[in-house]
Amino acid sequence: MVEVCPMRGWRYDVSQVGDLSDVITPPYDVIDEHQQNELFKKHPCNFIRLELNREEPGDASPDVKYERAAAFLKHWKVDGILQQEHEDVLYVYSQEFKWEGKTFVRSGFLARVRLEEFGTGNVFPHEQTLSGPKLDRLMLIRATNTNLSPIFGLYPDETAGVQQELDEACIALTPCVATDHLGVIHRLWVIKDHNVIGKVQAGLHDKPVFIADGHHRYETALNYRRELKAAGKLASDVAGPNFVMMHFVGMQDPGLQILPTHRLVSGLADITADQVQSCLEKYCEVERIGTGDEAARETWELIEADGGQSVFGFGTASDNTWLLAQVTDASAMATLAADHSEAWRSLGVSLLHKLLLDELIFKQFGREPKFQYVHRLDETTAALNAKSHQLGCLVAPATIDHVRDIAAGRETMPPKSTYFYPKLLSGMVVNTLS
Repeated sequence: MVEVCPMRGWRYDVSQVGDLSDVITPPYDVIDEHQQNELFKKHPCNFIRLELNREEPGDASPDVKYERAAAFLKHWKVDGILQQEHEDVLYVYSQEFKWEGKTFVRSGFLARVRLEEFGTGNVFPHEQTLSGPKLDRLMLIRATNTNLSPIFGLYPDETAGVQQELDEACIALTPCVATDHLGVIHRLWVIKDHNVIGKVQAGLHDKPVFIADGHHRYETALNYRRELKAAGKLASDVAGPNFVMMHFVGMQDPGLQILPTHRLVSGLADITADQVQSCLEKYCEVERIGTGDEAARETWELIEADGGQSVFGFGTASDNTWLLAQVTDASAMATLAADHSEAWRSLGVSLLHKLLLDELIFKQFGREPKFQYVHRLDETTAALNAKSHQLGCLVAPATIDHVRDIAAGRETMPPKSTYFYPKLLSGMVVNTLS
């Protein structure tokens, strides 16, 4: 059973801050130092001061930035910059974006969901997490007692009945609108109709929820709840820290896009296409596509046309050549990844790393290989043309079905298996846990 609840969120008062686009921010994990500084300059109330406050000269310790974020949150509430809803509501949240020349709209809704320990209920992760980001988010939630940005959850909704109910409720409402730095248009509607809210709750009651993005934040919410409970500070089962803010999107939503995450490898010798082909032929059929950026484009188009998980592109910086490799014998994966399921072993990223790179290429040519991850083909070709990396690897994205099947089996996917685009903004809605 998944318990979804409306919430009395806090939102910017645009009569005070002006254009909502000036105060929202991407989530913390995609903001680099340059963008962080630019967002600080953009508006005195930009949400970066809460989502990813920075260390300042004179800080007594790195922890001061979390205290400063909490102080901003408190003052913005007192000053009315952030205002709370008068009643419990749901928020319909859609994102209109372009990718590869096509326009998409991804629609969902924001609500609270009762926290469930992984492995015990109907909330399923699919990614591994790291201790550093979890500690950072824990320090922030301790200071603010607030969900500043939502988890991104997916649920099966074959008929799109839940979202249709919400979309119909939005027809007569005016959305809040923000446009981010990538040109994505974010729209938010406030749903107060108790009948609609009840239907949405009932529609998700017996459905599993798969975390698409925000694993670190979800685990942090679990850790925070454990801390409060151990300290005797969790008032009851309905207290705020028993829940976390989540954005729910139906798995059949036409705007749900998983982008590819290509690999750029450095730390190799100046490996050539002939050497890569010689390695790969043990388990693959290999075709030489050609040289230059056009060959890279043709290679990627062939991967997309295949539509499977066993076709890869390899580009070598030393001779600017591209190869297309089709895995024809994956039997070694049963040994190389014996502790994983067949679904996990058949993933493109699993085959790429376990079979093709670790077992074939790195054993012969690897020194201390290092990875950079990019999503666009032009980022891959630019790195190879600049010779900052010796090898580029094009890999098809995992699908929603892969996420569902592997997560439902209580497994996590390899790192950088999925990249859901676009990211949910921080600052559209805040959920205080008090």
